[in-house]
Amino acid sequence: MSDEIDQIVRKVAGDMDPFKKILSYVPGFKGYIDRQARRDQDKILRDSIANRFEELWQRISTIQRDVIAQGEIHLVDDLEGAAIKLRAFIDRVRRAPRGYSGLFDAVKINSDELERLYQYDATLLAFADDVARAIDNVEASLGSEGVSAAIRHLRTVAQQCIDLYERRAKVLFQE
Repeated sequence: MSDEIDQIVRKVAGDMDPFKKILSYVPGFKGYIDRQARRDQDKILRDSIANRFEELWQRISTIQRDVIAQGEIHLVDDLEGAAIKLRAFIDRVRRAPRGYSGLFDAVKINSDELERLYQYDATLLAFADDVARAIDNVEASLGSEGVSAAIRHLRTVAQQCIDLYERRAKVLFQE
């Protein structure tokens, strides 16, 4: 797991109130507390991923405004395509089912599946750097002949985010 994931795990474990700490010694209850802590960790992790990509999406919006201000309206639609893909990804991550299911949840996730989800999430966090570099490339290409290729690359990378998320979702819904 990445350092960021480890920090999230420590934060949730440290936030356990004294009542839960006492009940963690009651037979059977510790497992419930552990499962709930993992659910909380998963939610915090997904929010962190979504927030990181939200920052990147905002950078694309800023570029769109700059392009409009420079009178290069023909680039706005292509940039919007990348922005829409990134927005769809962010929305999917935010609304994803929690990674560790409770007793009555419709989707049951075991520890091995949870570990795979965490691996996907770590990959998603690392992939944010690829998206940032693609955005940097678009910014650097503005006003040059390479801007269209840079925007196409950004759209491809944004689509890869969606594709990676869909592979993550398959871990939840395996038959």
